[in-house]
Amino acid sequence: MKELMGSPGSVSGLLLRLGQCLFAVGSIGVMVSASGFSNYTAFCYLIASMGLQVLWSFGLACLDVYALRIKQDLQNPVLVSLFVVGDWVTATLSLAAACSSAGIVVLYSKDLHFCATV
Repeated sequence: MKELMGSPGSVSGLLLRLGQCLFAVGSIGVMVSASGFSNYTAFCYLIASMGLQVLWSFGLACLDVYALRIKQDLQNPVLVSLFVVGDWVTATLSLAAACSSAGIVVLYSKDLHFCATV
């Protein structure tokens, strides 16, 4: 297979996985620091999806470190297909969680006072 930037088993792939992991941890940290976040299902869903993203990204980062350490090529079509499907699933869950959380924020910040008496 062709060597691409960010491919599994490369230094750039490792850096991208670590970035994914750090941003997911940051997202969890921001949500947990908010008071009363657990009262809203969308925010709990965001934490759950980011937790899954942390586990997936950290696991693949460990696999990248191992592959770099033993100088093993991870350009196997079956492995790359597994990574693509896993990334697709976690990306879809993360997008859905981020959109639902943003929808709740917009609802409470702008639309909640729509029916208030003047």
